Amino acid sequence: MPAQVSSAGMTSNAPVRHGVVTVVIVNYRGAEDTVNCIAGLRDLDWPADRLQIVVVDNASGDGSAERIAAAAPDITLIRSNENTGFAGGCNLGVSHAEGQFIALINSDARPDRDWLTAAVAVLNDEAAVGAVASKVLDWDGERIDFVGGNINFAGQGYRTEAGLKDVGGHIKPRNVLFFTGSAAVVRTELFRELGGFDEQYFMFFEDVDFGWRMNLRGHRVRYVPTSIVYHKHHASIAKFGSFREQYLLARNSLITIYKNFGDETLKKVLAPALMLAVHDSVLLGGDDPDSLDLERSPGGDERERTEVAKSTLVGPHAIDFLARNLAEIDKKRQAIQSTRVNTDESLVALFGDILRRTSPAPEYADAWDAVLEAFDLEDLMPRPLRVLVITADTLSPQMAGPAIRAFHIARALSAEHEVRLVSTTMCSLDAVEFDCVQADDRQLRLLVDWSDVVIFQGFVMHEAPWLAKTNKIIVVDIYDPIHLEQLEQTKADEAVNRRNSIAATTNALNDQLRRGDFFLCASEEQRHFWLGQLAGVGRLNPSIYDRDSSLGNLLAVSPFGLSELPPVPTRSAIKGAVPGIGPDDKVILWGGGVYNWFDPLTLISAVDQLRAEHDDVRLFFLGMKHPNPNVPEMRMAWEARQLSDQLGLTDKYVFFNEQWVAYNDRVNYLMDADLGVSAHFLHVETTFSFRTRMLDYLWAGMPIVATDGDAFGRLIKSEGLGVAVPERDVDAMAVALERALYDDAFVAECRANVARVREQFTWKRTLEPLVEFCRWPIRAEDVEGERRPRRSRRDYERDSELTGGRVVRNLAYARAHYREGGVQLVLLAGRAKLRRFIGR
Repeated sequence: MPAQVSSAGMTSNAPVRHGVVTVVIVNYRGAEDTVNCIAGLRDLDWPADRLQIVVVDNASGDGSAERIAAAAPDITLIRSNENTGFAGGCNLGVSHAEGQFIALINSDARPDRDWLTAAVAVLNDEAAVGAVASKVLDWDGERIDFVGGNINFAGQGYRTEAGLKDVGGHIKPRNVLFFTGSAAVVRTELFRELGGFDEQYFMFFEDVDFGWRMNLRGHRVRYVPTSIVYHKHHASIAKFGSFREQYLLARNSLITIYKNFGDETLKKVLAPALMLAVHDSVLLGGDDPDSLDLERSPGGDERERTEVAKSTLVGPHAIDFLARNLAEIDKKRQAIQSTRVNTDESLVALFGDILRRTSPAPEYADAWDAVLEAFDLEDLMPRPLRVLVITADTLSPQMAGPAIRAFHIARALSAEHEVRLVSTTMCSLDAVEFDCVQADDRQLRLLVDWSDVVIFQGFVMHEAPWLAKTNKIIVVDIYDPIHLEQLEQTKADEAVNRRNSIAATTNALNDQLRRGDFFLCASEEQRHFWLGQLAGVGRLNPSIYDRDSSLGNLLAVSPFGLSELPPVPTRSAIKGAVPGIGPDDKVILWGGGVYNWFDPLTLISAVDQLRAEHDDVRLFFLGMKHPNPNVPEMRMAWEARQLSDQLGLTDKYVFFNEQWVAYNDRVNYLMDADLGVSAHFLHVETTFSFRTRMLDYLWAGMPIVATDGDAFGRLIKSEGLGVAVPERDVDAMAVALERALYDDAFVAECRANVARVREQFTWKRTLEPLVEFCRWPIRAEDVEGERRPRRSRRDYERDSELTGGRVVRNLAYARAHYREGGVQLVLLAGRAKLRRFIGR
């Protein structure tokens, strides 16, 4: 017999099981569809033992529950004592869910085999994604039902592409404001944390409201085109009368904007939305809007009552509901506004065309345009900020530190802005939230012209000196003091060449320091160093100091970061996979490259000592060949191989991976290691370095052994993350390795401390200063050129020098729609704009 529950409301939340998906189906007098939907779930490419099916029968009263129970005895069937609508039915189902993820699907839909696997893969990979919006097609898979949605200022959700043929567009994942409740996958704990769907909605726009609330709290809704569902779309509410649907849409639109818009936006849009709600319903009803006007309808009809269409009452009744329930709705609003982390402006790209009207009636268009003009809504929100992130490093699956950092900067900022990530060397990377491209000098100039803010690292300005003359806002990422590295790296060069190299690098950095509006460094030690160099080029001056005496307006600490998601390996990459390394061996991992300022020789010699007592010790060098072809192999890499060969360790106790591990594959190497190591020489570069490979060790939760004398050495000692050893001390290194590999109590203590400390270094935490700066970026007071805050929609349209005016904006609008839906979508979207343009 099925697990059956009789309930009239929400019950206590069940604990979740990791890796399990609970599919929730709400049934109301549609048993046949529901049974067919359950059958479709049986055919999913998803393990049956990790699938829970929950059906909520919403008091159908037609024998539906009995038919479903007989056809699917193994599901969890909940018999609700009342019809609480789609919102309440889903909440009731989720309250009985056991899965880590909730999957919502309409009863009259069937899933593609990969529906869940595609969605869960994204949720497992990206902690910031709280829900997946599935691609929904009609039953035959020919026309679009949902590929993402938008909302206007009046709270009316709309789907531009609905009804269009699916001709191969919409193939790129992207962030959206909301999912459709007919097909989505959500983290269970997040759904419960946000209180689920607002049951006051009953049905319609509860999914819009929930997605909006998710985004306000900083969680992303990701449209995933490979997660597909096919929908019959019966529109069962039609049997009750179209006026009921019209009422629910009008009422729920008003509730949605009242709850979710910030204070300033709500002040601007509430009165226009109320006016338009009434006007729309009068048009829908078709009644005479002047029947009460003494001047225009002076006839002798003095009856106190008259008959009007119910559709005419939709707007007034929706507003009345808002008024009667305002105390309750306002309480919800206060809870939402007090916990939001994103501003209205930061979500403007997800709203779509916030001034778009959804009614095709010409009379409504006239009123709509009049309202926009009277309430000055053309300037409702600024367009998204355009941010260009530039790296000279290679953007590819095999990325080194600079490219990884640039990628995560772009990802963090793309939550609020329009971002493009550019490599001046090579790009073979594809990203969800932003475009990744390679650019030569001409293309880079065009991209800079497009942008509002430019963020770069390395020698980008040296290769493109014209950057210094732009009046764009420039952020310089100086997390790597390159000139200090070169003091060591150029030791073998001739004296004059060495002096020239260091001088050229220092001059290039000074040029950046003179021009930048905002700077990022990796540690407090670095900040002190860079403040000294900034002072040397005249940037510590009264205008900078008077705006912020801490100088946080000029230079912020933003360390390298790590993923918020715990590492989940997909295969064994070292143990039992590399010839000579068994599944039970103890693996020491050297993460990253081997450069001249590192000391692998001490480490190799220590392993040579350790193998006498522990024949199972193995040292694995993760990457010997840098993915950037412009970075040559260094002398120390050659010396490391030579020493290992001389000691007879190579491919027995010491192993060299001659290539570079793909960024997304590195987790498999990290999780196969027992200990992370780093050894270096003590010189000035050490004092101010920030070893990014250490963060991978933190992420993987392993103990760390490293040379003392830098920021991470101090962190290892102060936080109990492992052992910090003196420079070039082979004996101390051997002792430290033995303790961190074979002392079980010490290893357990280190792992616990690592788990605690790593939360300080997630990308979300480390990039906070940059994210905050980009919310309202301005030029530094002491840098010549125009200082402009973020521009409004109207500023953007009128600035013909930078944008080409309205023509260029509309061309960009057309290109975006063409990418998503082809010519058909361009024509559909353009008709409304053309009508407005002609009417001006």
